[in-house]
Amino acid sequence: MCTGKCARCVGLSLIPLSLVCIVANALLLVPNGETTWTNGHLSLQVWLMAGFIGGGLMVLCPGIAAVRAGGKGCCGAGCCGNRCRMLRSVFSSAFGVLGALYCLSVSGAGLRIGPKCLMNGKWSYHLEDTSGAYLLNRTQWDLCEQPPHVVPWNVTLFSLLVAASCLEIVLCGIQLVNATIGVFCGDCRRKEGAPH
Repeated sequence: MCTGKCARCVGLSLIPLSLVCIVANALLLVPNGETTWTNGHLSLQVWLMAGFIGGGLMVLCPGIAAVRAGGKGCCGAGCCGNRCRMLRSVFSSAFGVLGALYCLSVSGAGLRIGPKCLMNGKWSYHLEDTSGAYLLNRTQWDLCEQPPHVVPWNVTLFSLLVAASCLEIVLCGIQLVNATIGVFCGDCRRKEGAPH
């Protein structure tokens, strides 16, 4: 597979993943689909906006750059083919890896610590002491009185963010290598499309 086709394929995979992260982070802001709990009752990991900033916007840019790198060369079939766009994609992909790592670390911490919730009349991170063991013990999920169903809500969305950011790291890594090869070797499609 030539570097241009690979870049386009990776870019078209990164764009929906970044949008999934943005939507998941937006849903974390409204536990149980209610805005009542947004003021002062959300965990720090939700407010760090890792899905919106890290897995979302910081990966959306490399996704778009990869799709553009897979297009026709900025200088046509002559001087540099797609080398200019591939070089831009190298830096964008490195930026995307950092964003996905940020999303992964914050989401992983969100899963380990658990949500901020009301238990016995006190708002706190009551599941933090379990060091993530609550994930396997669903009876502890009902101990949080408010917001309603906050534990399954957070577990589902943070797990989605962890999975999406892992895929983003892999895809941005592939594009980083692919774009580096494209900078030095050009895009094989330029030769395929050249008149005989």
